[in-house]
Amino acid sequence: MTDPNLSKIFMQTLIEDLKSSKIYTDLQNAAQIEITKPGVRLSELKKGWDKRLKNAVFKYLQTKPKLQYPVTPPEHTKEPLLYLRKAQHAWEKRILKSLNSMCTELNIPLARKRPEKEQKEMNSKWTELGVEGPDLTQIRPVYAPKDFLEVIVGIQNPNYHGDNNGFFPLWGIVQVPVKVKSINLLRLQYSEMAINQCQSGIDDSTDIPSELFDLDRIVNANHGPVAQEFSKKGCPSGLRATLWAQMLCVEVDDVDKLYYEQLKTSVLNHDLLVDSLLYKDVKLTATNDDQYFVFEDFLYQVLLPFSRDTFVLNHFSQNSATPPKSYIRGKLGVEEFSVLYPPNGVIPFHGFAMYVAPLCYLYNDPVILYYVFREIYTRYFYRLHSISSHHQGIVALSLLFEVLLQTHEPELFFHLKTVGCQPLKIAFKWLVRAFSGYLSSDQVLLLWDRILAYNSLEILPVLAVAIFSFRKTNLLKVQSYNAAEAVLADLTTLQVIPLIQLSLFSK
Repeated sequence: MTDPNLSKIFMQTLIEDLKSSKIYTDLQNAAQIEITKPGVRLSELKKGWDKRLKNAVFKYLQTKPKLQYPVTPPEHTKEPLLYLRKAQHAWEKRILKSLNSMCTELNIPLARKRPEKEQKEMNSKWTELGVEGPDLTQIRPVYAPKDFLEVIVGIQNPNYHGDNNGFFPLWGIVQVPVKVKSINLLRLQYSEMAINQCQSGIDDSTDIPSELFDLDRIVNANHGPVAQEFSKKGCPSGLRATLWAQMLCVEVDDVDKLYYEQLKTSVLNHDLLVDSLLYKDVKLTATNDDQYFVFEDFLYQVLLPFSRDTFVLNHFSQNSATPPKSYIRGKLGVEEFSVLYPPNGVIPFHGFAMYVAPLCYLYNDPVILYYVFREIYTRYFYRLHSISSHHQGIVALSLLFEVLLQTHEPELFFHLKTVGCQPLKIAFKWLVRAFSGYLSSDQVLLLWDRILAYNSLEILPVLAVAIFSFRKTNLLKVQSYNAAEAVLADLTTLQVIPLIQLSLFSK
C-alpha cells in the first residue's frame, strides 16, 4: 500500500529537481513561443504538451546522474604527513586481518541473508533484541584501545632525529612531533570555565533569580551558535537534550524517520559479522555497567542501523582512514566486484557502544537518539580511533596529555616513569572512550556539554591531567604499574568541572 504523504514528498523533490534543470527552462521557453502563435487554442495546447512533458520527464529521469558519495579528496589533503598515512593504512590492514581470521576460524561469512522466518521474528522483537541475541561465545573484539596505543607508540617521524631543540621533553611515549596547545592557549579557549564563572550543574542555586537567564528565548531561538555559546557554562539538565540537538543541527522529520526505517529493514534482511561484534561489545561493556545496563535494547536499535548507514561514509572525506572493502569470492582486487564492508565503513572495537550509552539518558525516542549519536560520531568521536596529525586527533590528544602532565606535574610524571608506569598507558582508554564508562553518567554528560559547546575534544586530556594531579599523593607512593592502575581504577566519585577548573586556572 502506497503512503500518500511519501508520494507527495517524492513528487515535491522531483519538481524541485526539474525546476533546477536545463530541460525545465527549455520547456518553458518552447511553451512561450508556442502560445504566441496565431490560431493556437489553449485546450489543444494543453493536450499536446501533456504528451511532450511526459516524454521530457522520462528523458530527464533517464539522463539524471545517480546519487554518489562525495569524491574522496587526495590523501595528502586529508592527512599531509606521509608517515602517518602509512601508519593508518598498516593499522587498517591489521584490523582487517583480525576480522578475516575470525571468519576463517569460526567458518562464518561476513554477511548472509536472513531467512524470512528469522526476519519476521527479529522484527517482532525489535524493541527487546537483548533477550535472545546470537551465540557470542566464540566472538571476540577485533581490537581494544591498548592495541591501538601500541601502534601509536611505534610511530616515529623519519625526518626527526631527536635533538630535542624546540620540541617537548621525551619522557613520554608518543614520539610524533605534532603541534599542541600550551596551557595559556587552553585557558583562553576555555575562559568561560574560569573559577569565577558560574557553571550549570555545579553552581546552581535557587537564590539566583530566573530573570537573569531567559532560557525560553535561548531555546525558542533554535539556533546552533546561540545554544553553543550558552552551553559553554554547561546545559541545564532539563534542556540538555534540546540544546544538544540544536548544537548538532538535528531536526528529525518524516524523511529522517523513513530513512531510519530503511536502515532497520536492511538490518532485518541481512546478518553481518559486525552485528555480532556490536552485540558482544554491548554485553562486555554497557550490560556490565550499573549505569547503562537498562539501555541494552536501545543500544542495539542505534548501533545495528548505524552499521548500515552509508551517510557515515561522508566523514572519510576529512579522515585519514579509508573504509574497508570486501570482494566477491574469486574476484579479489577487482574493483567492479568490491563492496564497502560494513556499509558505514566503521569496524567497531571494544568499547564502541559506550559512545552511545550516555545519550540514552537524554532521548527516549530511538530515532532521535540515532541521529544525535550519528552527528556526534561524524563530528568528533571518529577522531578518537584513527591516526592523523589533526589537533583533535587521538595522536595530538595523547601528546597534549603527556606535555601538560610533564609541564605541570614533573615530579609525578618522573616518578611514574621510574617505576615502569607510563601515565598514557592508563589514560589512553579514557581518551578513546571520551571517559564514557569511567565517570558517572551525569559527569560524562557535563563533560560532553563542553565538547559540543567549545567544538573541541581538547578538554579530554585536560581532564585526564587533572585526575592525575588530584590523585597525586597516592600515586607518588606506588612502586608498580598495577599499583598506579589501582589508584586510578575508580573515577565514579569525581566531579569533572571543578577538576578541570583547578587544572586550568589554579595557581
